Amino acid sequence: MAKPNKKGPTKTVEIFCAKCKTQLFKYRKGGKGALIKCFKERIVDDYTKTPCQCPSCDQTFARDTLIRGAPAFKMVGGKVTMK
Repeated sequence: MAKPNKKGPTKTVEIFCAKCKTQLFKYRKGGKGALIKCFKERIVDDYTKTPCQCPSCDQTFARDTLIRGAPAFKMVGGKVTMK
């Protein structure tokens, strides 16, 4: 299976908790679609203390998984927003 590009895209987006608006990640996203998954190697800045949980409201916003053989976070629908 093909792995995602190591360097990844140059466009960075900021990912926020939909409930309390706390910033979770700064991420190099490819394409213009919705945020479904975050490959761990593309995360520039990680503001979470525990993986997949918001640091301020403790809401679980993603699941830890393997996608195409690469470690990633699979986002739960409606739990995160991006700018």
